Amino acid sequence: MKREDLLKEEVQDITLDDVKGLYKAIEIYKKIYGFSAESMYKSSDILKEMIKNADLRFLSFTANLVSTGLRGLFADFIKKDFFNIIITTGGTIDHDIARSFGGKYYKGEFEYDDSMLRELHIHRLGNILVPFESYGKVVEDTVRKIIPEITKEKKEWAGYELLWEFGKRISDNNSILKAAYDKKIPIIVPGIMDGSFGTNLFIQSQFTGLRVNLFEDMRLIKDLVFTCKKSGALIIGGGISKHHTIWWNQFKEGLDYAIYLTTAQEYDGSLSGAKPREAISWNKILPNAKQEVIYEDATVVLPILASSLLS
Repeated sequence: MKREDLLKEEVQDITLDDVKGLYKAIEIYKKIYGFSAESMYKSSDILKEMIKNADLRFLSFTANLVSTGLRGLFADFIKKDFFNIIITTGGTIDHDIARSFGGKYYKGEFEYDDSMLRELHIHRLGNILVPFESYGKVVEDTVRKIIPEITKEKKEWAGYELLWEFGKRISDNNSILKAAYDKKIPIIVPGIMDGSFGTNLFIQSQFTGLRVNLFEDMRLIKDLVFTCKKSGALIIGGGISKHHTIWWNQFKEGLDYAIYLTTAQEYDGSLSGAKPREAISWNKILPNAKQEVIYEDATVVLPILASSLLS
């Protein structure tokens, strides 16, 4: 296959406007009730109550989702003040910067031959195609331009402050970083060095003296957790973003609300597959917390849950 045959249809970001009518599905799930339908409508009720009653509201998600059209939905969650702290992984910053500064992602197939894609200079992320020039080079060029600018102001930055500086320079309305800067919502990336953005921060630090102070990120979370009355979290996926969210909530005896949206299972003892009930034993979720797990792909479920917040 030729490169132009593969890179035809771009991935498009969705917004809350695109999902308005989907909330009706929740009432259908309530009637169906059986199996996964129950967790869908219960999660919708918990999510709405959490948004209304919790003063500290975590949105935790993994970076792979930012390569899809959910990116615009995450940005809208921030714009609408549904969540006031974001915990995510390093690739989220990579993808958001890449797509904000001209990188184009394309619709593909899981079954494409990866050796062929490599020869054509195309990365594959599931069924998303990312041309080489839309990813690494865009992130590298952006970091190389912005870091010398901001290190003239000061050398040491908290991670969330550094990300605001990038969001400040983005004009794409579907950008997560821009939405976070505009609303002054902190994005916490505990593994910020794990990816293209982090690697390029390190490279620029050698020339500019940049220092990233992640202790300040932890201080911010600590202050927010210790002063909140109630906390809740929508946790999409697993790994470090999930753990960082529930870890910090143990210092207030646990989350009051927790919704896990995942495809991972608990049989192997992994953190990613652990259910909310296991977090109770670690004081990360309160015993009387309202909690639910949805086992499904977030690209299918999240638009419906988002729509229920508008109903």
